[in-house]
This record gives sequence, C-alpha cells and structure tokens, in this order.
Amino acid sequence: MTFSDIGVNPELIAALAKQRITEPTPIQTVAYPVLLAGKDAYLNAETGTGKTLAYLLPLFSRIDAKLAATQLVVVAPTHELALQIQRQCCDLAQNAGWPISTLLLIGGTLIDRQIEKLKKKPQIVVGSPGRIRELIQLKKLKAHLVKSVVVDEADRLLVEESLPMIRDLLHVLPRDRQLVFVSATEQPESAGVIASIAPELVMLQTAAVPMNPNIEHLFLVCEERDKPDLLRSLLHALKPVRAMVFVHRTETAEIVASKLAFHHIPTAQLHGAFDKRDRKQAMDDFRSGRAAVMLASDVAARGLDIPGVTHIFNLDAPALGKAYLHRVGRTARAGASGVAVTLVTAAESHLPRRYEQELGIVMHPMRLREGQLIRL
Repeated sequence: MTFSDIGVNPELIAALAKQRITEPTPIQTVAYPVLLAGKDAYLNAETGTGKTLAYLLPLFSRIDAKLAATQLVVVAPTHELALQIQRQCCDLAQNAGWPISTLLLIGGTLIDRQIEKLKKKPQIVVGSPGRIRELIQLKKLKAHLVKSVVVDEADRLLVEESLPMIRDLLHVLPRDRQLVFVSATEQPESAGVIASIAPELVMLQTAAVPMNPNIEHLFLVCEERDKPDLLRSLLHALKPVRAMVFVHRTETAEIVASKLAFHHIPTAQLHGAFDKRDRKQAMDDFRSGRAAVMLASDVAARGLDIPGVTHIFNLDAPALGKAYLHRVGRTARAGASGVAVTLVTAAESHLPRRYEQELGIVMHPMRLREGQLIRL
C-alpha cells in the first residue's frame, strides 16, 4: 500500500516525502479512512509505528484552512510529547504549503503570552488538558468550531488522577466533535472509560510489531553499586553518537549525571523532578548534540521520537518484556542499526531470558575487559 492508495492528499504525500516517509505503516493504513470519515476511534499500536501521523494525516485533511478558528485539539500527558506533536503539525503544514497554524498550550508558561497568540486563531492547538480547559473557560480559546479531539497516550490520561480534567475538557467542547484516543498499550481501566465516553467508537488495532532486527541486544551482570561506573566505561568503549540511559528513579538519574559530568561526559536529564524549562533545555541539548547522553525515566521519555539514537542503556532493567520493547524501540529507526545494553544484578539475571521468551530476541552475555566488550 502507498499513501496514494489510501487516499492521502498529494500535497501531504509530498510533505511526507520531504521527511523521507514514503510508505504508510499498518496503523496509518487502517486509521486514515475511518478518521477521515469523522468517526470516533481508538488507535492501539506498538511504539514506533507512526501513530501520530496516523491521526494527523486524516485530521489535517478535515481542517478548513480558510477558516480562522480552532478545529483540532490534541492533548498529551507530557510537555515533551505535546511539543513533539506540535512540531509534526508545523512540519506537515509547512512542507505541504498549507496555511494551517498550530499553537502549543501547556502549563508552566505565561498564560498572558498564550492568550495573545490565541488572537491569531490557530486551526490546531496542542497541549496539556488543564491549560487548554482553562483557556476555554476563560473564553480566550474559542472552541465552538472544534471538529476533532485527540487524547494521545490515553492510557496515561484516562486514569483516576487526570480523568476528571479530561471529562471537564470534553464537557466544554462541542458535543458532536470527533473523539480519537491513541495508545501503545491497552489498559482495562482506560478501555472501560473510553467505552463510556464514546460508545460507538471504532477500535483500530494492528498486529504486534516484531522486534526491530537491526537492534543488537547485550547484557552484563554486575553489582548494583558498580552500575554507574560500568556505564561510564561502556560509554567510553562503545562511543555512542547519541545514547539514552533509562533509570527507574529520579535520584538515580541525578547521581549518575553527577558522576558522568565529573568525567566530562555531557549529559542531559529528563525526569519528573525537572520543571518545564529544564526539560526543554535537556531536549534541546540532546537533539542538538550538545549532550550525547540522555538520562531518562520511562514516564518522562514515553512517546518521544528522537532521531539518531544509536545506543540504549538500561541502567535499571525493566521487569517486563513490553517495557524493554518500548525502551529499545527508540534506537534503530528509519532503517538504521542500534545497540541495546542492559545491566543486571545477580538477582535480576533471569530478566534477559524473559525478554528472549516474550520478544523472540537473542540477548548476548558480555563482559568488559581492559576497556573492551567481550562476548561470553
């Protein structure tokens, strides 16, 4: 199948070609006609399968570029994901030559500046549900012409803590709006909520995507206390162009970042303890190459698509194969190759076998000797 086969506008196809995207993924293929028809839908597909474009392509085609009014609202659980979606919207519009404007509306920034920008009446707003709802209630964001609402990472937004905010937002939006929920995982709790909010939605799923064959999977057994120093040695041995290091806790990230900085290894951090400005700076440093290493928690980095990641390091090994899949899927994108290195203690030594069984991969045991990685 090609983008032309599924009916994508030729100007959007040309825009995608400028991003070197020439063929639709399975979720994009099944989602396009359903969303273009204005139906409520739930897009469920693995990470790295192009879910953002799966909803943006048809919803872009539903926007009246001549109408200066907000017609599409996209909400996301993190500022980083919202910014990534906004950038994709801007790239699509610019590369297609369409006069469609997008505004990012997130908390932690001056609301007066956002109110001023809303006077230009952007066709798309992307941001956090709380800030978008607030601006609608202040009557600064005119939402009466909104056609479509997307709840990205729905399994994280439709939980007890943030569900009331989502319900309030949907309550102040037009009743006849199209609802699109997007997620890489399917949680029973959120599935029940979605069914109650949009009982006639179309469930769009694709078969589980096999592990990218271009990723080499390595693991080393070590003491917990030795992990930061071993990571530093591995960075020197492998010389990654751009590496993401995953940890469970903020405290671990800060300790490791301090040790790497002491050894003059530029490191960015992306976790919950950082405010919006710090997280944006971390993303800018990592994307630009000023920092070759990004220390991140699963929650902070979820949904991010950062080009050129060559290595993934699991400093804290994930307990489940699906979590491992989400992490390592951030390397070896667009036909490139990548390496995933997991550090496990003796008590965690069963995890590589679990990943092999659940994901159908081969984990190679390694050891570091005189600054060189050696396969056991």
